[in-house]
Amino acid sequence: MPELFLSAFITLFVVIDPPGCAPIYAGLSADAPPRQQRIMAVKAVLVASLILFGFAAFGEGLLAALHIDLDSFRIAGGIMLFIIALEMVLEKRTQRREKRAEMLRAQHAQTPEIEDISIFPMAMPMIAGPGAIATVMLLVGGAQGTDRSLVVLGALAAVMAIMLAALLAAGPIIRMLGSSVESAITRLLGVLLAALAAQYVIDGVKGSFGV
Repeated sequence: MPELFLSAFITLFVVIDPPGCAPIYAGLSADAPPRQQRIMAVKAVLVASLILFGFAAFGEGLLAALHIDLDSFRIAGGIMLFIIALEMVLEKRTQRREKRAEMLRAQHAQTPEIEDISIFPMAMPMIAGPGAIATVMLLVGGAQGTDRSLVVLGALAAVMAIMLAALLAAGPIIRMLGSSVESAITRLLGVLLAALAAQYVIDGVKGSFGV
């Protein structure tokens, strides 16, 4: 059992990638106050956990019933992520936030409205993406017996706990670096996110056409 837990934990940790998601979350939520950043982090991890545990229990039957191939998730998620990445690189998100803040100030608003990124793109497809969903389904499907399945789910719970800690720590660390460094990091992460999105689409196309 310990070997199964360690194997499942390492696999899920690499696929879900808390260290990689944390700085992207920090860049996307940079304009939010610390309290809202914490709320969005908890919400993102909670929703992603519900998705992953749900697919672990019912995913295979659900996809079969709906006639949906997992590669379709990869393609759709990749396209959506690429749009977000493009906005990060070109700072379109920052411009949109500034316009929104100006409108609210003109209306004598006390607190600017901050876009909630906890559900999209963080919970889905960044954390609970096609790769994570596929991995969870495969690990649970390959675990023979209820006890072994529970071990896999325990490994998933441990990875999600690490994800929450990483998201909560990312914002303060990025803020310590200053606005200029933060802007450069955000653009760099946008490029990396675009590459990840392109890889999702490529993998989806390969899987769909059997390349």
